[in-house]
Amino acid sequence: MKACNFASLDPVVQARGISGLGNASRTDRELWSEFRDNPTSIAELAESAFESAVPTEIDREESEVLIPSGPTESLSLVRIRLVQTFFRNSVLASYENRCAISGVAIPSLLVASHIIPWSVNESRRADPRNGVCLNSLYDKAFDRGLVTFSDDLKVIISPVLRAQSPSQFHQWALLDIEGATLNLPARFAPDPISLAFHREHVFQSA
Repeated sequence: MKACNFASLDPVVQARGISGLGNASRTDRELWSEFRDNPTSIAELAESAFESAVPTEIDREESEVLIPSGPTESLSLVRIRLVQTFFRNSVLASYENRCAISGVAIPSLLVASHIIPWSVNESRRADPRNGVCLNSLYDKAFDRGLVTFSDDLKVIISPVLRAQSPSQFHQWALLDIEGATLNLPARFAPDPISLAFHREHVFQSA
């Protein structure tokens, strides 16, 4: 029921004429607004709460718990892992665990690809609107700027991929997908601003 309350605040759900339960409280609205404006902060809180609620092997074997030592900055690794987990779960769930280009539905082969790279904009790291679900091959091509998407969400192939005589697989898996339309997720559609950034700063246009 709580999820349905949040669905009533989701503009993508509203655009489909689905109203949800319509019982969203002020707290629900405040949380939704905070997630919209600062998804990284909410991701950290959500994943921390989840890990605290689920016992781990270390929790069950307290006698073997090792107290971290060394510089406290190393604890940032936990923060990064929590955000990555939240981002992956959110993006894959939005795309119903299917690659947005190929339709491959094997979770172990799927990647939540950042549109604006992780290293470029910290505030967009956990934002599922800055992500797209791709299989491992297309994720690597997207990350390297060999593939991007137009404003109308069609696949654009870099000239770099055409610079050599392609093998049969190269032709079929990479060149032949040009012009294909990205399969839209159930929610958290790719942000046009992020896509424009990728085309301008990541994509190898020449």
